[in-house]
Amino acid sequence: MPADTATDTAAEPARHAGPAADTAETGEAAETGAAGKRALPLSALLALATAVFITSLTETLPAGLLPAMSADLGVGESATGQTVTVYAVGTALTAIPLTAATAGWRRKRLLLAAMTGFAVANTVTALSGSYPLTLAARFAAGVAAGLAWALLAGYARRMAPPHLRGRAVAIAMAGIPVALSLGVPAGTFLGTVLSWRVAFLAMSVLTVALLGWITVSAPDLPGRPGGGQAPVLHALRVPGVTPVLSVTLMFVLAHTVLYTYIASYLDRFGMGGSTDLVLLVFGAASLVSIWVVGATIGRRLRALTVAGALLVAVAAAALALPADSPALVYAAVTLWGLGWGGAPTLLQTAAGDAGGDAADAAQAMLVTLWNVAMAGGGVVGGLLLGPLGPASLAWSALALMLPVLIVVIAARVHGFPAVRGHAPRG
Repeated sequence: MPADTATDTAAEPARHAGPAADTAETGEAAETGAAGKRALPLSALLALATAVFITSLTETLPAGLLPAMSADLGVGESATGQTVTVYAVGTALTAIPLTAATAGWRRKRLLLAAMTGFAVANTVTALSGSYPLTLAARFAAGVAAGLAWALLAGYARRMAPPHLRGRAVAIAMAGIPVALSLGVPAGTFLGTVLSWRVAFLAMSVLTVALLGWITVSAPDLPGRPGGGQAPVLHALRVPGVTPVLSVTLMFVLAHTVLYTYIASYLDRFGMGGSTDLVLLVFGAASLVSIWVVGATIGRRLRALTVAGALLVAVAAAALALPADSPALVYAAVTLWGLGWGGAPTLLQTAAGDAGGDAADAAQAMLVTLWNVAMAGGGVVGGLLLGPLGPASLAWSALALMLPVLIVVIAARVHGFPAVRGHAPRG
């Protein structure tokens, strides 16, 4: 991510050298002082949440529209399914270099550019009758979305007073569970009733409207020249960064393996027709989680992360049981949503805190690994589903969550400290 998040972390003067650093430090202090006089800029934060919602929804939208898309593009459903994969690959391959290249751009200008590129690529997807062109457009949309995701958490934090920064990130990241639990079923319904092309065009229209909203409501915060140049290898040597990134990779992979194939899993219990309701329960629980995390992250980041990982692990264990009980499924999905909903906020905040002066590189790596895990989750789940059946999805999620818990608990000094801001930096 850009060094937006670095502005939220106190850094010793010895770490800065030269006039440029002094100027950046002065600008940071002025910005922090101004933020301290404001309440949360809800309109701007909701605009960021909408950007997260649209880009997250569009990433997985083809999953519910495979038959119609396959027929129009003249390829099989498995090939059409790769339109989801190339979106994630586009994000994973370009988040770090693009974040570094645009570190000096003003935040509003960069977000507007990213969302404009996203709207263009998404419109090409909606109008394309060629499979190769569709893949290229989806890749480009993933690139634009990844650039937006990489700046949003830091942008949200810089908008807010210091004591409300965790809540600001929670609001901005709320678009993820809303998109997955409510947006995808709605998009699938729209595509089924009208056309898959209409569903994608609707996302483009929403994006154009969002551009106006961002222009009117988002503050025009400066970039930080040179702030995106912290090498990846340097960031990995900063104590706490590697544990946060490891947890991100395993946590998101565990979630995606099961979530991607939730309909197949529910068929195991004869609940395939209730997929939309199950996702609604998951989404409602996720929203509760986001509210709790946003209200308490400033004091309890470590405890919340441990609790979230534990809840997802318990949910995976319950879903792995052979009991034919819809009530158990709904209870487990509720725990899953409670554990997962706040995870984006927790992990973004932990990466920013741990990274210190290298927070920009740490955040960009987090976005990259997040999308690697999303792409990998679909592949791993597909490999497990055929030979081992739906139960293997829950078991694999549980197997991944156990090391997540171990790493979070062990990283009590660096990564997920007991007291935020008091852990030494390397």
